Amino acid sequence: MVTLTVLLTAASAVTVFSLLPLAAPAAPDIAGCPLFPVNNVWNARVDTLPVDSNSNLYIATIGAATGVHPDFGVGEWPPGSGAPIGIPYVDVPGSQPPVEIVFTESGNESDPGPYPVPTDAPIEGGAGSDGDRHVLVVEHDGCILYELYYAYPQPNGSWEAGSGAVFDLRSNALRPDGWTSADAAGLPILAGLVRYDEVASGEIRHALRFTAPQTRREYLWPARHYASTLTGEEYPPMGQRFRLRADFDASGFSPEVRVILLALKRYGMILADNGSAWYISGTPDERWDNDMLVGELAQVLGSDFEAVDESSLMVIPDSGRVRFDGYAWYLPLIVRDW
Repeated sequence: MVTLTVLLTAASAVTVFSLLPLAAPAAPDIAGCPLFPVNNVWNARVDTLPVDSNSNLYIATIGAATGVHPDFGVGEWPPGSGAPIGIPYVDVPGSQPPVEIVFTESGNESDPGPYPVPTDAPIEGGAGSDGDRHVLVVEHDGCILYELYYAYPQPNGSWEAGSGAVFDLRSNALRPDGWTSADAAGLPILAGLVRYDEVASGEIRHALRFTAPQTRREYLWPARHYASTLTGEEYPPMGQRFRLRADFDASGFSPEVRVILLALKRYGMILADNGSAWYISGTPDERWDNDMLVGELAQVLGSDFEAVDESSLMVIPDSGRVRFDGYAWYLPLIVRDW
C-alpha cells in the first residue's frame, strides 16, 4: 500500500509539472541585482498558457496589419535633438545621497521621497523633452528600484515629478490596488525593457513592455491602474499579456532580432501604457543597429500575436508570485507554491 501511494503521488506530481508553466532558468539581473525573483510574473514563461477569449478583438483594435516598432536604439531622434532613443536608467551605490521629490500630479498614489536620484540622472527623451520624461534609478547595494514619471531636476538638487514608485527588486510585492507608478499600469518599467547586454548574451528571460493607442478603463493582474475612459470589450485592459504565435517563422531574421522574437514567444509582452501601436520599449545603447531593428521588426505584424490568459498564474492578487514552482506532495492532490 505504501508503495502504491508513493507511485500515485509521483505520477500525480509528473502530471502537475507537465501542466505548469515553465520557469525562467534564472532571474534576469541588472547592476548585480535580480530583476525581481525568478518566480515573478515578469519572469514567467507563457508559451503554454491558453489564448484569451478576446484575443482577436484586441489584435484588431491595436492593429492587425501594423508592424512592431522598437522604441529603442542608437543615437538621437530627431537627429541633433539630444533625445536618446529608448528609456535610459542609471545605477547608483547605497551611498548616493537621497533627495526630496515633489509630486505634481499623483502624489496620493506615489511612494514618498526622498529618492537617491542624481542631479544628472538620464531622462527619457533628454533634458529638453516634453514627453513622459521617465527617470529610472537602481540602487545596487540594496537592490531597490526608483522610478519617476515626468521628472524635472531642480536647482537645489531636488526633483519634481508627476508620480513615482519604489520597488524592492528581491520582492514580488505589487503596488497598492488602484495605484499608478511611473507607468500608467502601475507596473515597474525597467522589468520590461529590452537591454542590449541581454540580446548579446543570446537570451531574454522576461516579458517585454509595450504600448497601444487605446486601452480599456480596466486592469488585469499584475497591473494596478488604468488610464482610459473607454469601456468596450474590444479595448485591451492594462496588464493584458500578448505573445508571438508559436508558428511564427523567425528563421530569416538576424541573430539579435531572433533573440527578441524568441522572448516574445516564450515570455510575451505586457501592455503597460497608452502610446503607439506595438511599440516595444528598450534602453538606448550605442551598439544597437537601428536599420536592422526597425526594418526587421516591422515585418512582425499585430496578426502574428495572440492575447494570453495568464489568470492561472496568480497565487494571490497582491503579489507578483506565480505558480510555476508548484509541488504535488500528497493525495488528494495539493499544489504548494514558494
